[in-house]
Amino acid sequence: MGVLSAIIVILLTLFFPPIDLLINICLTILGFIPGTIHAFYVLYVYYDRREQSRIGAPPPSRAAGIFSERVQNGGRYGYGTMR
Repeated sequence: MGVLSAIIVILLTLFFPPIDLLINICLTILGFIPGTIHAFYVLYVYYDRREQSRIGAPPPSRAAGIFSERVQNGGRYGYGTMR
């Protein structure tokens, strides 16, 4: 049993780090891609709302998935300023 357990430990030592690396790469990609897409969505909503407020368009309904009031209103009336 000593030889068999030593072989198993050697095999786990050889194969586990590459598997761990692949798991870390997959998790990084799964977090990076949706995060990047959401960041572009937030930027689009911010600049679109800012442009609409500059031309005097009525305020649109709230954008889904964005909880910042500053982004929702295009940078106007944010952080303690009066409306």
